[in-house]
Amino acid sequence: MARSFRLDPGLEKRLEEVARVQGIPVSALIREAVARHCDEVADHSLRVDLADVIGSIETKGGRAKQTGNAFRKLLKGAHRR
Repeated sequence: MARSFRLDPGLEKRLEEVARVQGIPVSALIREAVARHCDEVADHSLRVDLADVIGSIETKGGRAKQTGNAFRKLLKGAHRR
């Protein structure tokens, strides 16, 4: 599918230079960059990004428990969207 878009002169110059250095057409560089960005956005979720800290603190309740429950509900709501 063909797309058209405008680039400011500075970005266009940088794009052409990178394509020249890598020895690939500008269109291939653009496709690669768009695909990489889409993969990064689609493959990351807040749950994955915060996996190393979620559940790392244990408490006996109180505010922390209420906050944890509220956070869990927010994550579930975001996941559904």
